[in-house]
Amino acid sequence: MELNKVYPGHCLDVLKTFPDNFVNTVVTSPPYWGLRDYGVDGQIGLEETVEEYVSNLVSVFREVKRVLRDDGTLWLNLGDAYAGSGRGRNADGKGNPGNNHFQSVGQVTGIVSITKSVDGLKPKDLIGLPWRVAFALQQDGWYLRQDIVWNKPNAMPESVRDRPTKSHEYIFLLSKSPKYYYDHESIKEPAVYGQQDVRGSEGAFGPPQRAKRANKEKGSFNGKYGHEAFRAIRDKRNKRSVWTVSTKPLKEAHFATFPEALIEPCILAGAPAEGIVMDPFFGSGTVGRVATKHNRNFIGIELNPGYIEISDRLLNNVQLELINHF
Repeated sequence: MELNKVYPGHCLDVLKTFPDNFVNTVVTSPPYWGLRDYGVDGQIGLEETVEEYVSNLVSVFREVKRVLRDDGTLWLNLGDAYAGSGRGRNADGKGNPGNNHFQSVGQVTGIVSITKSVDGLKPKDLIGLPWRVAFALQQDGWYLRQDIVWNKPNAMPESVRDRPTKSHEYIFLLSKSPKYYYDHESIKEPAVYGQQDVRGSEGAFGPPQRAKRANKEKGSFNGKYGHEAFRAIRDKRNKRSVWTVSTKPLKEAHFATFPEALIEPCILAGAPAEGIVMDPFFGSGTVGRVATKHNRNFIGIELNPGYIEISDRLLNNVQLELINHF
């Protein structure tokens, strides 16, 4: 089949036309429940109930699992929402300035106040959408391998006074099999050693003192961090599960999208050079652009023709940059 192409249509319908076991990794962010109406019939995210939303995603990712290689992985980003009163008000009790269905506070914050009531939940309850989907996929046969916290240092302030401002989302790493392709070397991060904060003498809120770990003469490494040869080995460490990445607005899309820095580790670890990366909710094409920059092939599926135009234009810009670079 043709690679480096966006296939138009509903992801479930298009996926059913794809062959089995050929994609290395899938990196995607489905539409969040109740966040935004994209004006296209059949879109996921406008279901009447949480259960229907979760069920639809399970059906989509069942097809995703079929097209994945046996050693393939899925990197899934999802945002959460708060249950409302059913009377058009925010989770903090303030009136809803939008329509009477839900209030969107945007993907920059990753949190939504659903003004519809949700069965089994009280007004102001956090719905726990990411975990509901993750556990449903686990029940459907996926291996749930890691929850990754996307920490957003530039999260938009919220008008709430009875809880912290939401500044994170989740990315779940799931696999088709217990053993799978994962290039941990390609995404290692700088090691941190030598000094640590210790409680100081200036009180609980004073600046921390800095103290080096003692160089205990123990074995060939001269203490925990002392030996330079050992330090060279430890220049890099396995990537941690909290990723701090700022959101970046995309003017063509009028709201924040996947930051490229957020999904680079997913693509580098999930697919080898010239491997195949798929995004069944392609949107403005960030996954395709990052895959292209790193010598991976991509496949996108997108329901909205407007987003296909945007992604085509942005992908052309990336290809021109690569040509000019060489």
